[in-house]
Amino acid sequence: METAGFNLAGILNRLQNNHPVKKNEVTYLLGLSDPEETRLLFEAARALRARYFGSTIFLYGFLYFSTHCRNNCNFCQYRESNQKLVRYRKNQSEITAAARDMAAAGVHLIDLTMGEDPELYGSGKSGFSRLVTMVKAVQAETELPVMISPGALPDSALAQLADAGVTWFACYQETHNKTLYKTLRQGQGFQNRLAKKHLAKSLGMLIEEGLLTGVGESLDDLTDSILWMRDFSVDQARVMTFVPQADTPMAHTNVQESLKELVIIAVMRLVLQDVLIPASLDVDGLKGLRARLEAGANVVTSIVPPNKGLAGVANPLLDIEASRRTLAQVLPILKSCGLSPAPREEYLAWVTLRQKRMTPSVAEKEAMEC
Repeated sequence: METAGFNLAGILNRLQNNHPVKKNEVTYLLGLSDPEETRLLFEAARALRARYFGSTIFLYGFLYFSTHCRNNCNFCQYRESNQKLVRYRKNQSEITAAARDMAAAGVHLIDLTMGEDPELYGSGKSGFSRLVTMVKAVQAETELPVMISPGALPDSALAQLADAGVTWFACYQETHNKTLYKTLRQGQGFQNRLAKKHLAKSLGMLIEEGLLTGVGESLDDLTDSILWMRDFSVDQARVMTFVPQADTPMAHTNVQESLKELVIIAVMRLVLQDVLIPASLDVDGLKGLRARLEAGANVVTSIVPPNKGLAGVANPLLDIEASRRTLAQVLPILKSCGLSPAPREEYLAWVTLRQKRMTPSVAEKEAMEC
């Protein structure tokens, strides 16, 4: 099948066999929208996922433990200047109790997320010592790997978390277009945020990078981000469709159709090969899970227990208190896709193997120097 001079079957075949493709070919794939062409794209992505991960899926519990933030990101409802938002800050006993429940349900990892909470960031070393203590308590309570998504922490705090044995660090760029970045993450240094990922990686943490789509990015921007992820050797790559939030500067942004996120997931799978790619419940909830899995995702996140007063990110209340963000609801959808939860040992083995591969490649060293 040829479109605009590109041979879709040939590009997919080369990607499936881990052969080089050109940047403009990746951009071409990201622009696909024809039903037959996207069917072939998703089919190729699923085949590649099966090659690396079989029919098993990893499951992540999500614990947004503080919705206070000192930043003013234009896309985020948790921005500091949003005075209408009712916020919360969970204490350590609440955090460990929720984490314990998620572990008992069968998740493979606990994702601990917060805004750049001024109570912690403004307390200096004592604030970050509290954070490290809380993370250690969750690790001890659940005996699971932990991902920390705490914003652009000071280097000393990142080092403390690494010493505490934190497995994953997530600090999303959202875009690698510096001009667009300034629009989204107002007042936050592009290079500083990149530097936190470089440091965390050098300290032995696995890295998740994340993109927003539907915020004014071009296909070239998306291509650049995916190729950056490849060259940096991220361990997990996430994309989420922007959901406009009330009382933010981007509240009236037109909502992008979900197909674009699905295409990005599939292209990430084909380009990044064996990395973890989440199917997030944050954007469309349970009803959007199947499509994301069929696009090549191999992680279900963000699973949130009800009755804990916890929020999500893109859609803060979506499906949570209706108990539709639980494993009991997710498992039938996995089964309908011919998939099943991985044994916990399989996830731990993947993490261990990935950590052993973390000696920087030439491409990674070049990316670090950019």
